[in-house]
Amino acid sequence: MRHLGKLITIFVIAIIALLFQFGLQQPQWAQLLISLTGLVLAISMFIEMVKTLMSGKYGVDLLAITAIIATLAVGEYWAAMIILLMLVGGDTLEDYAAKKANSELKALLANSPQYAHRIENGHPVEIGVDDVNVGDKLLVKPKEQVPVDGHILIGSTMFDESSLTGESEPVQKDVGDEILSGSINGDDAITMYADKKSNDSQYQRLIALVQASEAQPAHFVRLADRYAVPFTLVAYVIAGIAWYVAKDPVRFAEVLVVASPCPLILAAPVAMVSGMSRSSRNGIVVKTGDVLEKLAQAKTFAFDKTGTITQGVLQVNQVLVAEGNDKDELLRLAASLEQNSSHILARSLINYVRSQGLTLEMLDDVQEVTGNGLIAKHLGHTVKVGKRSFVAEDVPTKVQGQTAIYVSVDDHYFGHITFNDQIRPEAAKTMQALLKRQAHILMLTGDKKETAQKIAFQAGIKDVHAELLPDEKIKFIHDTPENEKPIVMVGDGVNDAPALATADVGIAMGAHGATAASETATVVILKDDLSRVAKSVEVAADTMKVARQAVLIGIVICTVLMLIASFGFLPPLFGALLQEVVDTVSILWALKARN
Repeated sequence: MRHLGKLITIFVIAIIALLFQFGLQQPQWAQLLISLTGLVLAISMFIEMVKTLMSGKYGVDLLAITAIIATLAVGEYWAAMIILLMLVGGDTLEDYAAKKANSELKALLANSPQYAHRIENGHPVEIGVDDVNVGDKLLVKPKEQVPVDGHILIGSTMFDESSLTGESEPVQKDVGDEILSGSINGDDAITMYADKKSNDSQYQRLIALVQASEAQPAHFVRLADRYAVPFTLVAYVIAGIAWYVAKDPVRFAEVLVVASPCPLILAAPVAMVSGMSRSSRNGIVVKTGDVLEKLAQAKTFAFDKTGTITQGVLQVNQVLVAEGNDKDELLRLAASLEQNSSHILARSLINYVRSQGLTLEMLDDVQEVTGNGLIAKHLGHTVKVGKRSFVAEDVPTKVQGQTAIYVSVDDHYFGHITFNDQIRPEAAKTMQALLKRQAHILMLTGDKKETAQKIAFQAGIKDVHAELLPDEKIKFIHDTPENEKPIVMVGDGVNDAPALATADVGIAMGAHGATAASETATVVILKDDLSRVAKSVEVAADTMKVARQAVLIGIVICTVLMLIASFGFLPPLFGALLQEVVDTVSILWALKARN
């Protein structure tokens, strides 16, 4: 830790001064040593304070500098030494608290997937994770990390996704299910299909977000500014009046010794970092600390529809078979063939077929016809799955307004399956949680008005704005009245990225969303769970509450101690010790935001 060395140095100097004072009976040397150390540190702090002021921020280190100089000037050099020890000790404690609070985020950086086992000529070959290409078939052994995002081709096992989503319970994954890079395989080996390269996969995206959040550390300037200037002025006024009334400069030093600025300097940022840490444990990456303040004060929440309020994954809607054919056989044939595809519809179909208790089969001579579908052999028959124009000539009129896949056997139409998007099961509860906070909720979507209103009604959203282009979403956010801000935009796709960047807070549903959305958002939900939006607001509100409490507790105690010191009841040495008790109480209170 950066302040630990300085603390050790000052501690060693204090021991030497003690030897001079009480061992060698040379108090003048002890005073000289402490005075020189105090002046060097005061000058160093003054330079840092000037830099802070030049950057446009207010530095409350002025109180600490004045307290050191004042105690040295009136000969209370042991009080000055305690202030020095406790001031640097407070900085060291801040380093420790920030490191402790941020440990969940940093742990991700040390556990990035490094290699993969690519299947070549039927045998696994170890390669670097950066060498994995889309379409590669990879073997993931028991207890190994999934190297890149993909889906399972062969096998079934449990996966630990805790480092990605914050969920401690392992998740069962079967053939066709999506698996995320960075998750840990269970007890059985599986063969997977690589859907993305390493740089585009979930874990690397998460690491990029963490690095961005660390590059922009938590700043709580606005809350500090709110109290720093008046607190400093009050301290100087009380100290000045005490000096004037007592006609004794020692009284000035006694008051400033207990005028600790640490609740402002340390407590609020520690609370913010703690809140960011709590968010990360809930599968929420908050890129900067001041985002928590905006989230806690948010008055308007705008949601995209597809992939945000809805699941963004087309699910089976209807299964229609040609006369004389069997519905279960249609599903079994379609899913058995589609398990060889990486298409998003394939996974939805496979999951649906499994839920119906049907068993998939392994078909022969499977071939993928790019842009059309798949073809294979089954019990001597040719089976096709895909576009209407691809499977057969006797297919009925194309389904209007829905996505569909068609199936034929020996070039004769067998049936077709339609798909549509479904509202997230947690959407309505999420909106209710936000409404309880008196938030205004609306939907901003590019979809047709009729579809948008249907989903909005199910979710409990009354204010719907449909058929919007990306620039129209931006204009809507810009035109939001000031009394309805801060405004939060929640989305998941590339088309949402400009709106996410424009809003006061942009929240990206990053589990399946586009990288562009995650990069432009200030908050990223790692788990595919809309309720985490309400959870992020809850964490932000709790963090702000704890931060204010930590600051105000420190300020109130300091003010009471200053008033007591102004009457001469607190000698500088004892006051210096009490000051650091205040600092420690404030910082420990701020750490409550972690839980």
